[in-house]
Amino acid sequence: MMKKIKKMIKKFATKSAEKSVFFRNIYRWLLNTYRLIMYKIRTVGTKVDNNLIIYSCFNGQSYTCSPKALYEFMINNSEYDNFKHIWCFKDVEKYKFLEDNKNTIVVKQGSKTYQKYVAKAKYWIFNYKIPDFLKPKKEQVFLQCWHGTPLKRLGCDLLHFDNVLNTMEGMKKRYRIEASKFTYFISPSKYASEKFISAWNLKEIGKENIIIEKGYPRNDFLYNYTEKDVEKIKKELGIENETRKIILYAPTYRSNQHEAGVGYTYKEEVDFTKLQKDIGDKYIILFRPHYFIANVFDFEKYKGFVYNVSEIDDVNELYIISDMLITDYSSVFFDYANLKRPMLFYMYDLEHYRDKSNGFYIDLDELPGPITKTQEELTKEILNLGENFKYDEKYKAFNDKYTYLDDGNASKRVLDEVIK
Repeated sequence: MMKKIKKMIKKFATKSAEKSVFFRNIYRWLLNTYRLIMYKIRTVGTKVDNNLIIYSCFNGQSYTCSPKALYEFMINNSEYDNFKHIWCFKDVEKYKFLEDNKNTIVVKQGSKTYQKYVAKAKYWIFNYKIPDFLKPKKEQVFLQCWHGTPLKRLGCDLLHFDNVLNTMEGMKKRYRIEASKFTYFISPSKYASEKFISAWNLKEIGKENIIIEKGYPRNDFLYNYTEKDVEKIKKELGIENETRKIILYAPTYRSNQHEAGVGYTYKEEVDFTKLQKDIGDKYIILFRPHYFIANVFDFEKYKGFVYNVSEIDDVNELYIISDMLITDYSSVFFDYANLKRPMLFYMYDLEHYRDKSNGFYIDLDELPGPITKTQEELTKEILNLGENFKYDEKYKAFNDKYTYLDDGNASKRVLDEVIK
């Protein structure tokens, strides 16, 4: 009963926040103050354990990204045997298997136990923003891994913004608050370092030197995977005997598409019925909506052509089995470029996204694949790339600028700097 009441209150508060900036600010202030007080009460007197590390990906949503890569490197290297590892998830039971690993405990994200471990852990390894009320002690180390090379403008670099739950100034303020907490910030390139420093306003607060420009640990797998990994993943998806080529379709969310009580939604802009008719004899599609999106998509309607891979935590597993990537403004293409495989961009709302939403850091002419805006162009380029793709000078120049530090050993380099 209490859960139902809380859900109703949250839905009402979200709807009100969408309509009123004043109510939104008051609601967030009250909530943050309450959480801060409770956190202080629960963790008073807690001492920091120098051999304890706590991890969270996308606020407890999944087991993936650079925190996963760093954790797996440590549990497989004896020099880190003295460390204890705490993983935080919203769905604890789903990830209980991690406790089969040495010195590993799984706790519920946001719980009292979680808060106690946050206060106790020497190292915080996260890839996403953390709640406002959490702030590391002086002796704690917060390693912000982030979750991708930015194409879209972030935080303090925003020029315009159309998020229904935030104002531009409110978003910039939250980034500045977050920046004050970082000890280190992972970067995969000089380009990314510059954007992270400006987006979080690090130079102004004297923190531009916290950047660890060593490559992305999350991409180590793209250099170290084996054919057995490919076979295993295909079998799990039920496509081990599939003879058609595989397309990974991974669009981002739209910050102006939000439904109270549901979350960010997906407005279907691809005519999958027509696409199946046009390319279904040659390709299957692995459809992976952005993790924000909670909308229901009728996968049953396209059974045997479109596969639901939204529940696969680690997108790297989808990269290595895919012959082609289709995305829009998601940063997935920076990582996928390490594989030197064909990709294309379906940007049906390019002008709006560029001029009224987040906007971009880079010139889109640099992208290592064609930009399409209509269904017809999309189909044409899929067929063209499938037959005529070449890893050309433009693609190579892209990798030389954005992925040159990725080589399969980034985890070791980052840990050498943060822990050793």
